[in-house]
Amino acid sequence: MTVWEALAVFAAGMGAGAINVVVGSGTLITFPVLLGIGLPPVTANVSNSLGLVPGSVSGAIGYRRELRGQRRRILRFGAAALAGGLAGAVLLLALPSDAFDAIVPALVAIALVLVVLQPRLSAAVKARRARNGTTPHRDGGLGLLAGLLLASAYGGYFGAAQGVLYISLMGLLLDEDLQRINALKNVLALLVNGVAAVFFLFVAEFDWTAVLLIAVGSALGGQIGAKIGRRLPPPVLRGVIVVVGTVAIIQLVLR
Repeated sequence: MTVWEALAVFAAGMGAGAINVVVGSGTLITFPVLLGIGLPPVTANVSNSLGLVPGSVSGAIGYRRELRGQRRRILRFGAAALAGGLAGAVLLLALPSDAFDAIVPALVAIALVLVVLQPRLSAAVKARRARNGTTPHRDGGLGLLAGLLLASAYGGYFGAAQGVLYISLMGLLLDEDLQRINALKNVLALLVNGVAAVFFLFVAEFDWTAVLLIAVGSALGGQIGAKIGRRLPPPVLRGVIVVVGTVAIIQLVLR
């Protein structure tokens, strides 16, 4: 790796760390750079997963105030994230690299539609509950848990735009502030990246220079992203999610 390639990987790690905390989709920054410096796809993917773990830790710390009072959810959703992330990591090594190419852009597009419509859908759900005299499940019920499990499996497999999937699911099924949902998203992404990285340590080949560069860059970027993301009003944050998600779809289609 040349000096310029190392700088490009470091900068990509910083950008990915920041965008992951605010929205997700940081893999769409780092993964093409790793491919561009000549790493094989699987090596690039597993090196990226491990390198982004410090960025996820940094982002979760930056959002620690919004995590207060959500211990029960972290434990419940975290179990699904760990199980799904491990399953996705296994699938990465078992399935051909283009296995999800057709379905992933469609999943992200559906998630973006849910993010855009989330305020209206949530209002409609609340109105229906009021008419029926029912109360919402505090943690979103089994439907949310199953959705997070599947989203985490995708995250362990590749992970681009998994944050958009998390936010759309939790935004629709939880009666919660968007910033607190974003904080939960950061913890789930940390668990998925972490369990996938631990699995890859035993079965895959890493480029340790790339891992180190992305790790340092993403840790710095995570703090930057947390400072920016926590200051965004919900409509602006929702707009950022839509813009980043749309770019993600375009990159996934053209990749």
